[in-house]
Amino acid sequence: MQLLRSVRLFQFGLRRNFHHGGMKVAVLGASGGIGQPMSLLLKMCPQINHLALYDLVKTIGVGADLSHLSTNTKISAHNGKEQLKDALDGCDVVLIPAGVPRKPGMTRDDLFNTNASIVKELTEAVAKYSPKAMLCIISNPVNSTVPIAAEVLKKYGVYDYRRLFGVTTLDIIRSNTFIAEAKSLDVKSVNCPVIGGHSGVTIIPVLSQCKPSVIFDEEEAKQLTVRIQEAGTEVVKAKEGTGSATLSMAYAGMLFTHSLLDAMCGKSGIIECTFVQSDIIPGIPYFSTPVLLGRNGVERNLGLPAMNNFEKKLLDTALPELKKNIEKGIKFIN
Repeated sequence: MQLLRSVRLFQFGLRRNFHHGGMKVAVLGASGGIGQPMSLLLKMCPQINHLALYDLVKTIGVGADLSHLSTNTKISAHNGKEQLKDALDGCDVVLIPAGVPRKPGMTRDDLFNTNASIVKELTEAVAKYSPKAMLCIISNPVNSTVPIAAEVLKKYGVYDYRRLFGVTTLDIIRSNTFIAEAKSLDVKSVNCPVIGGHSGVTIIPVLSQCKPSVIFDEEEAKQLTVRIQEAGTEVVKAKEGTGSATLSMAYAGMLFTHSLLDAMCGKSGIIECTFVQSDIIPGIPYFSTPVLLGRNGVERNLGLPAMNNFEKKLLDTALPELKKNIEKGIKFIN
């Protein structure tokens, strides 16, 4: 009963916070470790009237299971490449969590060869069948897979920088959680911008700009930063080879999607940190910063937040690695 009550409260919260819309959202990789829990969370979003699930295998079962939830979101399940067109037809938002997960000892970059090919193939389908959709990339390494998606869309002549996002929301929710724990704050009141990229040293939590204001000495800031940067590895180790941070990533993907849908429905003042095409730093064509979202995606890039000396050093360390990751993605297509 308690669980049922929690689900109802969650749904009520969504109903209260969202304009009703008639959005079609597709999850490509819906049978996977991130895809399944994320689809469950999205099924509870009243703004989505059609949730299309796509994967190579097991999609029909996932769809049947989710279709029994008592929400108004219609589920369609699409199994195998020949059904990808139907999944994408008329989509407003496409999420790509497809790919192989990390195992102990692997970095996000080790996933490159497998996941790069998957993202390339799926983005080609988006370019053909749903070129106007907002495209949200979750498949790692995001620092490389977002440039891959951009290059594919450019080849098809349908690239719009405002409509392509690397979902880095997990770095923000981890930062908020760890800060709240360290300072005994209500996590719902904490908001810390995280800039840069989405792996290792490219993840830059700007602790000095956290709201509410929190004070850490340099040693504390260093330890907290490393924990945020290595949080994914922490989960991979804890799962002892059985998976990666799938549940928290599903939650992060849902939060970003909700913000994007809200903005698309005309709600103003929606700001999210996300990895997008950027001219904020010369020579770094993609970068995560706070972005104002609107009906057409990126309305305005809000640029770099103010940073202290420690954070500026983090940025200096991040840039060569980020540049290398981005170039690797671009080179994969060209």
